[in-house]
Amino acid sequence: MSRRVVIDSQVFGREGGSLQGELPVESLRRLHDLLTDTAGRLVYRIAGAVGSSNRPQLLVEVDGVLSLCCQRCLEPVEYPLELRSLLEFVEHEGDLTQDELEDDSRDFLPQAKELDVAVLIEDEILLALPPVARHEDCVLPGGGQDSAKVSPFSVLAGLHGKA
Repeated sequence: MSRRVVIDSQVFGREGGSLQGELPVESLRRLHDLLTDTAGRLVYRIAGAVGSSNRPQLLVEVDGVLSLCCQRCLEPVEYPLELRSLLEFVEHEGDLTQDELEDDSRDFLPQAKELDVAVLIEDEILLALPPVARHEDCVLPGGGQDSAKVSPFSVLAGLHGKA
């Protein structure tokens, strides 16, 4: 996706629009601080529909692998991205019922005449990333699993008999 793709959220949803393509990870500038490598591409699909409340919706799907920085050992950790977001567009935030606000099956966004697809995808990725990336079996540097924990006060035990 080298050129900027912009859609009208209302029209795209109501007409059941469909869009797919690839997005270079390097182009996702707001992610750069979280990544150890910006190589690669993400595959995306966006499908428009009309929801049960007669509002336009977008189903956003993004797949690929991101190289995040493990917050424990600071080495790269491959993060498989399988993003699925259902976005429903509203004219005014006040139009939402309490039940809709509490519904976690979809997110609500204000209608947009010019919705930049790359920016939307990057926003959804930022929201989907784990708050702290780390390897599943990672240990702190220098802290082996088998090392016995030594109390810092063990030196005092030897002083007891030296008075």
